[in-house]
Amino acid sequence: MLDIKFIRENPEIVKENMRKKFKDHKIVDDFLKMDGKYRKDLNDVQKLKARRNELTREIAEKMKKKLDAKSLLKEAKESPEKIKEMDDEIASLKIKMDQLILTIPNIISDDVPIGRDSKENVETAQFGTPKKYDFKPKNHVELVEDLGIVDFEGAARVTGKGFFYLKGDIVLLNQAIIRFALDFMVKKGYTPIEPPLMLDRKHVMAVMPSADFEQHAFKIDGKEQYMIATSEHPLVAWFQDQVIDKKQLPLKLTGFSQCFRQEIGSHGIEEKGLYRTHQFNKVEQVIICEPEDSVKFYKEIRNNSIELYKALELPFRTLESCSGDLGDLKFKGEDLEAWSPVKNEYYEIGSCSNLTDNQARRANIKVFDGQKRYTPHTLNNTAIATSRCMVAIIENNQNKDGSITVPKVLVPYMNGVKVIKRK
Repeated sequence: MLDIKFIRENPEIVKENMRKKFKDHKIVDDFLKMDGKYRKDLNDVQKLKARRNELTREIAEKMKKKLDAKSLLKEAKESPEKIKEMDDEIASLKIKMDQLILTIPNIISDDVPIGRDSKENVETAQFGTPKKYDFKPKNHVELVEDLGIVDFEGAARVTGKGFFYLKGDIVLLNQAIIRFALDFMVKKGYTPIEPPLMLDRKHVMAVMPSADFEQHAFKIDGKEQYMIATSEHPLVAWFQDQVIDKKQLPLKLTGFSQCFRQEIGSHGIEEKGLYRTHQFNKVEQVIICEPEDSVKFYKEIRNNSIELYKALELPFRTLESCSGDLGDLKFKGEDLEAWSPVKNEYYEIGSCSNLTDNQARRANIKVFDGQKRYTPHTLNNTAIATSRCMVAIIENNQNKDGSITVPKVLVPYMNGVKVIKRK
């Protein structure tokens, strides 16, 4: 959420930013019109309330002097109803303004490439070299089903598509990725957190855009609670409506959780597969920091993910999000994509974001430096989403006999298993 004062003082900057994101900038004019009426009405009702207090004093003086106070009494009788009508109108207008301001996107960085959608994202770096195979590589679904280590049909039978049973060595692989990522992040100075898997509506709406909420959030039947889509949300919501001591910054957290997503939209859920599912595990990076430090920490969390995937010896690239593909809360963003030897293309496995003060203002997070309160910046990035990481490992590390070689850095977490074979 943008600072309302910034919108008032810089309407053309806000409109131009919306043009860069290919959004209707008329919203800004609508908001400012509402804001003008809201401030006028607020001033008017304050005058009415002051007049109400004056009436009480004037009536008392008239009555004391035994003078005619009929007109004053009539005005005093009508005053509460007028005030209530105006208070109700102001409250209703404030709700509309609060909803409308959330649709105005964050100001994007000057170096964000301008483009309408993900097709216009810009590759910034490549790491590793895709392997050449002397056989036709299989996709991960074929491989894990042949090995008997994942059951998609059994999960679909008891739950529906978008879920899976992991079995045997792939369970160890999943846990190995989690432990490897957590150990890596802890060594980097991040505090590991295992958050709640549900949030109430107030906190969900404060930390994620409305569009994402509609696409991802699973509601708990009969309650205003939702399953989390990423541990970023409960980690940031933890500080909602709180005041953080400046001395605590930066807060560097690494969250581990299961994540739940409806995945409504153009992509949808795969009939079979580990890539796009309703439930998965993820190790996340979240930073809350001083405003002047967010550019520095954006580079840090980006480099953390690059180091992790380099250690796994997988071919991947980084991709700068263009203006139209950048989420509304984001100042700047970049995706990390792994290579698929089956599709001969890259696919997303993580997303890095600097939200500047947009998310923190939305969640009413403040910092106190001993003299004043101000809004910090928040950042997040996937460390590793295990299901998507497993797809990359399975497809890139497959062997001619259908077995899968475990990355060397994961072997210590695998009870010594170096190759996953059919048993």
